[in-house]
Amino acid sequence: MQNKKVALIHDWLTGMRGGEKVLEALTEIFPGADIFTLLWRKGKVSDKIEQHNIITSPMQKIPSVEKYYRYFLPLMPGMIENFDLKKYDLVVSSSHCVAKGVKVPAGVPHICYCHAPMRYVWDQYDEYFNSQRSNALTSAAMKFVRPYLQRWDIKSASGVTGFIANSKNIMEKIKKYYSAPSQVIYPPVETEGYPPSWDGGYFLMVTALVPYKKVDFAIRAFNELRLPLKIIGSGPDEKRLKSMAGNNIEFTGWLSDDEIKHYYSGCRALIFPQEEDFGITAVEAQAAGKPVIAYGRGGSLETVIDEKTGIFFKEPSVESLKDSVHRFQDMHFDINALLANAERFSHDRFIAEMLSYFEKIYSQI
Repeated sequence: MQNKKVALIHDWLTGMRGGEKVLEALTEIFPGADIFTLLWRKGKVSDKIEQHNIITSPMQKIPSVEKYYRYFLPLMPGMIENFDLKKYDLVVSSSHCVAKGVKVPAGVPHICYCHAPMRYVWDQYDEYFNSQRSNALTSAAMKFVRPYLQRWDIKSASGVTGFIANSKNIMEKIKKYYSAPSQVIYPPVETEGYPPSWDGGYFLMVTALVPYKKVDFAIRAFNELRLPLKIIGSGPDEKRLKSMAGNNIEFTGWLSDDEIKHYYSGCRALIFPQEEDFGITAVEAQAAGKPVIAYGRGGSLETVIDEKTGIFFKEPSVESLKDSVHRFQDMHFDINALLANAERFSHDRFIAEMLSYFEKIYSQI
């Protein structure tokens, strides 16, 4: 693969979250690759990513687009299809929205690392476009364009040579929406470099402040519990969420990796209230020796061991989360079990499994 010209495709580069950490690891596998993306906010992703040649779409030139890019969702399929990939021997997309829809020349393998099928038009549609989060015009527009985007999403899946799912949870969704097989390779998680663990007395969330992360749900629970909760993250829901929070809840904004590790090491537990595709933060907390209080659906079923490295609450309700926090306070967790479970998702493991996958692909063509 060393002599192959590789294109990496990513939806947008506006911050360093789970998808961007996968892209960063892919740049280690393909150090000479070019990166194609709809939008790039310079300085908002890692140096490892930004040292690559990054090609953006016409969306990049729209004034203030970094604040409103999600409103351009109906235009994204056309923009992603417009990238010229004729000179590449391999295309690898890192996709949760439209990246997998790039047009690839005949005979060129296209491998999609799928974080999720386009969540805005499938299982997370109601979260993003309900009456509490979207105005009437936005909701009406999305109701109109949703069928088109669903058809495009299904059709564009036929241009993928092979899907890699970030979890068994996503493997099932790829099968459901695209009728396609996939191989599970869990994303890379930083499992080293955490300060020694101690109990700082607070509970923690590390999350983008977007609807499906259920931060509002956790805020309501902790407003009633009156226990300290620190929320690390940023996003379009920030103003609304801050207006809901009591004085026991602190928003830190987004922090550096080293600062986040410090907060992990000092917390009592990570609060993980959402149904996640995979959920890197749940693994990061365990790598810091801290248990996870998680909603028992989706990716958490693969990353958290109930009553060994965390506890699940079964119902998506404030009362169910509060009950789990109360139960947690009477429990003890073995730090060695936490660390061992996190190690199953290490960065080195990801690199090795991905290299093995690509070598297999090239042996078959």
